[in-house]
Amino acid sequence: MRHLLTIATIVVLGLSTAAAAAASTDSIDDLVATELSASGAPGAAYAVVTDGEISESGASGVRHAGTGEPVTPDTPFAIGSISKSFTALAVMQLVEDGLVDLDAPGGDYVTALAGTPAGEPTVRELLSHTSGFSTLQGNTSHEASGAASADDGALAQAVAQLADVAPEYPPGTRWEYSNTNYQYLGRLIEEVADTSFADHITAHVLDPVGMDDSFVADGEVHDEMATGHTPWFWTKRPLADNGTDVVTAPQGGIVASANDVAAYLAMMMNGEDDVLSAEGKAAMMRPASDVSPFYGLGWYVDTSDGTVGHSGATPGVETQATLIPARDDAVVVLVNGGSGIGFGETTQLRLSVTAEALGLDYAGEGSRWTQKALFLGLCLAPLLYLASMAWAWIKRGAIRAKSGAAGLFSLWFPLLTTGAAAWVLLVLVPDLMGAPLSTVRIFQPDMALAMTATAVMGIAWAGFRLVVAYTGRSAQD
Repeated sequence: MRHLLTIATIVVLGLSTAAAAAASTDSIDDLVATELSASGAPGAAYAVVTDGEISESGASGVRHAGTGEPVTPDTPFAIGSISKSFTALAVMQLVEDGLVDLDAPGGDYVTALAGTPAGEPTVRELLSHTSGFSTLQGNTSHEASGAASADDGALAQAVAQLADVAPEYPPGTRWEYSNTNYQYLGRLIEEVADTSFADHITAHVLDPVGMDDSFVADGEVHDEMATGHTPWFWTKRPLADNGTDVVTAPQGGIVASANDVAAYLAMMMNGEDDVLSAEGKAAMMRPASDVSPFYGLGWYVDTSDGTVGHSGATPGVETQATLIPARDDAVVVLVNGGSGIGFGETTQLRLSVTAEALGLDYAGEGSRWTQKALFLGLCLAPLLYLASMAWAWIKRGAIRAKSGAAGLFSLWFPLLTTGAAAWVLLVLVPDLMGAPLSTVRIFQPDMALAMTATAVMGIAWAGFRLVVAYTGRSAQD
């Protein structure tokens, strides 16, 4: 990987090495404690790799709000989309074993998708998010009803349903992040290796790396995990249990501790032929194609500063892994709290610790006032609509007196505008966010509730005015 970096990048990274070396365990621990409090998350853990070795790790807070169970660097967290790099690594192992061709259609290896539009994207396109599957498609569940565990063949059933789903765009023509790609690849691993995804990842990645406190989502509840906490109106509330999901395992279901992820990152940078060849690792951490200039095979790639990394998000947990392969340095930050909109975000916690550990520049996230204003507006809107309904009742005489074209317009136009606003809130905005409202509800339940309440109360207000206007006219006349 080193020979792929530009001279300018090497100079910049060289200048930042001294700053990175100066970062002490105490300074990172202080930073974690400060930013953890600001984020409202119950706990966080981190681990740092320096010159290819785990040099320090630490944690702050608790595994579950309201308990005294501390988070430690060995506490397992659901690491979210960092898991994609594990899936990509397993695919690359199959490539090096001669069992998979990167440029062959995915349908060649997934029987249920052979001969379908979903079977056309190549394995390389699936790995690099250039398959044509959209973000929205990837965040829309295709899980078969009742499928919960590996024994049920849940992943096979979910991927088989893609036979009826064509990619949104022609394969290989544009980059768009999609969880569908990695669900698909998880099933590819199962069919080629003739074993479950969890068993294959455990035997070929977790065990060889020595990730003793880690496992793959198996559909069971694991009390030892850090509990996820989703945003709930300026607070965070814990999930009901530490359940895991087999279907989403290839895209985000690796459960790992900070120390274990650090060992994994060290392996990715060691330049050795071990879990994968050195060249195979390097190929994963460079741009996959001209269509994917900032994403490799399971990793984001920033050639401007020489970093490689991936963030992750599962309900109530957010994570960040960042590597500088040229220096054999890396850091992982795991937080058991999901971000709100403007309030209680974990981004600054994760990125400030990353910058401190690696000696990178980071100016913080700022006030986030636009996001805060949006969230506050959506929270207040239902109350304003309710107050407007009360006002309409108080002024019912004036409403009932409306007549003529202007009066009809005044009565009916609000129903049109609030109906349009409801469509924007419940359909258009989720589409723009790349997730249906049902998915928003899982990750940001307060935002989903505020959006739904605003949409419903807007139409209720407009409808109430019409009821007031037309039910009282005969008596008034």
